Amino acid sequence: MVQSRHNHTHRGHHHQRVNIKNLLAATLLNLVITVVEFAGGILSGSLALLSDALHNLSDTFATFIAYLATLIGRRDANTKRTFGYKRLEILAALFNAVILIVTSIFLVREAYLRWNDPRPINSMIMLVVAMIGLLANLFAVIILKKDSSKSINVKAAYVHLIGDSLSSVVVIIGGILIQFFHILWIDPLITVLVSVYIIREGFVILRESVNILMQSTPDQLDLSKVKNRVEQVEQVHNIHHIHAWMLTDNEIHLEAHVELESDLKLSKVKEVQVEIEQMLIHHFNVSHVTLQFEYATNHSPHIIHKET
Repeated sequence: MVQSRHNHTHRGHHHQRVNIKNLLAATLLNLVITVVEFAGGILSGSLALLSDALHNLSDTFATFIAYLATLIGRRDANTKRTFGYKRLEILAALFNAVILIVTSIFLVREAYLRWNDPRPINSMIMLVVAMIGLLANLFAVIILKKDSSKSINVKAAYVHLIGDSLSSVVVIIGGILIQFFHILWIDPLITVLVSVYIIREGFVILRESVNILMQSTPDQLDLSKVKNRVEQVEQVHNIHHIHAWMLTDNEIHLEAHVELESDLKLSKVKEVQVEIEQMLIHHFNVSHVTLQFEYATNHSPHIIHKET
């Protein structure tokens, strides 16, 4: 006799919702910064300032995409998309990470060309515009700081903003060195340093996004420990065919087959089910659990089901 029971359970404390008004405010703020820095970069002849403007342009896209993705992601699930639209935020984070990396690689190339062919720079315009950009970026960072821990999508936009804040600081330092010491090569050097930092951060977000979209087992979830812990529950012979993945960056799903040691009544199976679910929720931070109960099926006890 085989007994099966499927259950979906939710954790008692879902993450807080992102404030989409903050995302929209950051988008508009970055659009203004971008226009000002592009104008300043052209007037001053500073590649570093233009690179900062390009980063701000990518910030504008990043925060706007994050805004749209968060807004659409709140739509309810339906018969076509039973998980809802939450994964759109992961796609947005992936797209933003790619923009970061591609833009930075382009700027490194431009810095190399400028290194070999230095050009005169109006350091005063460079300084003033960079200071305006820094203040505006810092304000945008403050706006999104709280929400950055709630969504990888917002985190991607937040990293954009931090990168631009650092970029503005370095551009200001470069402007001072050019103003007082006429060190023109500092401009392309600044561009390379900022770009390398952004590329590194972009790859971190890219890796996390791809892992979620590939339905990889979350880094923080050790399936061997899950198996050992569940098999200590009374009446559990083994747990196998385990699948664990992340629907979003903070929502873990797990499904598995649980083989029982004896042919229990459904009421008794329910007790075992609840005990396992509570363990997975509270000890392993799993958000949704689906369990299929079996008896004397002689299935492979391995964690992963292997096709033969």
